[in-house]
Amino acid sequence: MNGKCLAIWITGLPGSGKSTIADELKSIFEENKEKVELLRMDEMRNYVTPNPKYTDEERQIVYNAFSFVAFKLVKYDINVIMDATGNLRKYRKLAKEIIPNFVQIYLECPLVIAIKRELNRKDTKGAPEKVYEKALEGESETVPGLQTEYETPLNPDLVINTHKFSVEESVSKIWNKIKNNFD
Repeated sequence: MNGKCLAIWITGLPGSGKSTIADELKSIFEENKEKVELLRMDEMRNYVTPNPKYTDEERQIVYNAFSFVAFKLVKYDINVIMDATGNLRKYRKLAKEIIPNFVQIYLECPLVIAIKRELNRKDTKGAPEKVYEKALEGESETVPGLQTEYETPLNPDLVINTHKFSVEESVSKIWNKIKNNFD
């Protein structure tokens, strides 16, 4: 990356393809001999709040920590892929304010498709299981896109319609964007 490390926040509804795309993007960085770390919000949340309640206050604390860790990694010349819903713009805004070379990728996906994908998901990558099913059955009240708002990014660096493009096509679009605009 020509000495310029990036923090790439991949945001979208649960089930939009964030974790799958983040995994593939990490592989591309590694194939190109670029230092990279993949931060998953669900892993961080499980560490910071072992019994999460998903309150507004708790979310703010966890997203602050998430952005701070990404900031420190970029500062020490490590590219960061941030895999997180980040349902409110204020979470992503904080990251953009503190992290140099911040890139925001929005994975657009209709809710009905995201629900179907999430229900069929085999590996949750540390995320809670069957979040939409639990929400629709009244067992959860904090799922972005259903009971909690998901604020779409106002000016993302790239929008990918994951219901129209394969994982490989999506990752290629991201890689081309960062190589052409941040190299």
